[in-house]
This record gives sequence, structure tokens and C-alpha cells, in this order.
Amino acid sequence: MKFLKGLFGRKQEIRPIDITKRFDLINRVGQGSMSKVWRARDTESHEIVALKVLDKAKTRQLEERFKGLSKPSEGELAVELDHPNIVRTLEHGLTREKEQFLVMEFVEGASLSFVVDAQNDAMLQHRMKFILELGEAIEYLHKQGYIHRDICPRNVLLDSDNNIKLIDFGLVVPNTPAFQSPGNRTGTTSYMAPELVKRQRTDQRIDIFSYAVTCFEMFANKRPWDSENVKMDHAVQRINKPPIDILDLVPEIESTVAKTIMKGLRVDPDNRWKSMTEMLKSFRQARTTVGVKGSGTNPDTARPTDDDVPLS
Repeated sequence: MKFLKGLFGRKQEIRPIDITKRFDLINRVGQGSMSKVWRARDTESHEIVALKVLDKAKTRQLEERFKGLSKPSEGELAVELDHPNIVRTLEHGLTREKEQFLVMEFVEGASLSFVVDAQNDAMLQHRMKFILELGEAIEYLHKQGYIHRDICPRNVLLDSDNNIKLIDFGLVVPNTPAFQSPGNRTGTTSYMAPELVKRQRTDQRIDIFSYAVTCFEMFANKRPWDSENVKMDHAVQRINKPPIDILDLVPEIESTVAKTIMKGLRVDPDNRWKSMTEMLKSFRQARTTVGVKGSGTNPDTARPTDDDVPLS
């Protein structure tokens, strides 16, 4: 919580800049529901960076939900984060048009959503590495006093050395009673925890649920419920029935890994893992027992095997 107090105490006026003069925009590399991202050359540092510019109207609409609360902006929060599995944000500011922008390290690699879908060699060889590194990034964020609120494969990158990089902190809020209040439903529908869908009180356990869905998908290449419809009424129906047992889809998965994932998917947050630290401990124990660097499958039974719409 010292992190939060220090952050809120460092508010200062930001002077808008002309980003077209400061940066050479090379090409567009991404566009979300609330931002555009360019691969750019910083004319001051001469480095290649990722330049993220937030949509002004949509950012204002999101901020209106927290009117009267001390919510840090995405830039204010991101520049303070320091973890090897979280993308580095070098600076943030305002454009001449009063749009918020972030300057981040440029990650040369692929989205985790692509690797999940491809089930390529990187996934087959490094699956448990990806699971642990993503969990450690979330654990770090939680220990700083935050809830991510949008954990899903499209918000995770893999660099050229197959290291996880968690991105996109636009929906992050402090893990405090004011921000845990019912009613603020934000995130990516297919990864939303039941209590979030139902507009109940939330806490960091919604990230545990979303992380468990992501881990399930890394193994099974599908999500834990049959319906792929992302409309909210279908999401409400989906949470009223249990998830598919991952052992039914991936019978060769190591049993402790399977149990760890399925506990993270429980509808009642009180029956889930209490913290990312606790869930990671279970994954690490399973990895040690299995003794396999990559897949997290049982070596005695393993057999060879050759994005969702954000809701605001």
C-alpha cells in the first residue's frame, strides 16, 4: 500500500506535446477498444518504442465511473511497475489534443492468444513457464495493491526469448473497498469472474478466475464453457453451470496442474485460491513433481501433439 500512497502523492501537471514531432510513427501494431498502438522511433532517445495513444472520449467515459475516487491513470500506474514479466513503460503524457499516451518498450514477438490458438512448439515446450511467469506478473501487481480486471491471452505478449510480458493496465483499479463496490462491470466477457458478471462485490480473486481461464485455454485450446457467445446474457447463463473438467479435454495433463486450474475456476470466490501466491505454490509443486520443463503433462501418459470482444 506504500506504493499507492507514493503514487497519489506525486500528481503533477503534464505539459502536452506534439507526438508527431517527438516520434516517427513507423507502423500500427495494435488497436484495442480504447487505444491505438504504433511502433515508433523516439527522436530524443533514438530507440524503437511502442507508442500507445488512448481514445479521449472512451477514456473519459471510463474515468466517469470512478468520479470522486482517487484512481491513477494508466500512465501514472504503468511507469511505476517494475517486474520482468510486465512490459516496461518508460514515460507517459498528453498529446496536443489532450489524449493520454504511454511510451513503452517495444516487444518483438507474438501475442499469447496467437500461441494458444497455434499450439505450436513454443506452447508445447514452455507452457508451464508461461503459466508461472504470467502468474508471477499478476502476483506482483496484486502485492502493489491493484486488481488488473482484464487478464486474458490478448493482453499478454511473448518476447523473442519466450518470456511473458503482461500488458494493458487501462482497467486496473486499487484493491480498496471503494473500488471493490458492486456495479462496475469491465473486462473481456469470456474471462470475467461470475461475481463481476453479476455485479457483486469484487476483489483480486476476479484476476485469479481470469488467470485460471487463460491457463485452461493454454492446455485445451478452448475455454471452460461450451458457449463461445460473448454477449452478457449468455455469460450469465454460462456461470450457472460448472466448467468443463480439463481432464475430459486433456486427459494427459498432470493431475495437480488440473486441480489447480479447476480450483481457480470455481464460481464462488470463497472456494477459489485465496491469493495468486497460493495458486502459484501449487503450480510450482506440480512442476517439481512432474520434472518436465515445458508441457506440464504427466510424462508417463503424455502423447505428442503436432480474441474476444472487450466489454466496457
